[in-house]
Amino acid sequence: MDLYDISFFFSTIWVGPFWFAMLVFPEHEMTKKVLSGPWFFLGPLIVWWLVTIANPQAMLDLAKDAGDPNGILDGLAGIMGSRPGAAAAWAHMVAGDIFVTRWIWKRCLNKNAPRWVAATSVFFGVMLMPIGLAMCAIFVREGQHIKDTSSSV
Repeated sequence: MDLYDISFFFSTIWVGPFWFAMLVFPEHEMTKKVLSGPWFFLGPLIVWWLVTIANPQAMLDLAKDAGDPNGILDGLAGIMGSRPGAAAAWAHMVAGDIFVTRWIWKRCLNKNAPRWVAATSVFFGVMLMPIGLAMCAIFVREGQHIKDTSSSV
C-alpha cells in the first residue's frame, strides 16, 4: 500500500461518519454539532493538498497545458490517468460531494422535507451527487413548512 492507496482510502473513510449521521440521524443534536464546523470536508481537502505537494510536477504540467486551449484536456487526462492524479481527483470529488450533501441535508431540515426525500437526497448526495442535488431541487420546495431556523445548523 503506497501514499496514493492510503490517500484514496482515507478520503473515502473520512466522510463516512458525517454522511451516515446526516442519513440516519438527521435531526440529532450531535449531527448538527459535528456538521456546524469544517471537519466534514477537511480530511479530503488535506489529502488533496498532500497528494498535490507530493507530486508538484503534475500541477506545473497542468498549468503549462492551460496555456494551450487545444491541449488542456489532454494534459488533464494525462494527470488523471496517473495514480497521483486519480488520488487527488478522488479527494477533490469526495470533498465536493460531502460539501454539497451537507447543503442538501440542511435544506431538507430547514424546509421540513419528507423523510424519504431527505434520506434519498442525502444518500445520493455522496453516492452520485448530481442525482442527490437534482432530487433535492425537484422535491424540496420553497413552499414547504420551514422549521425553526434559530438554531445554528
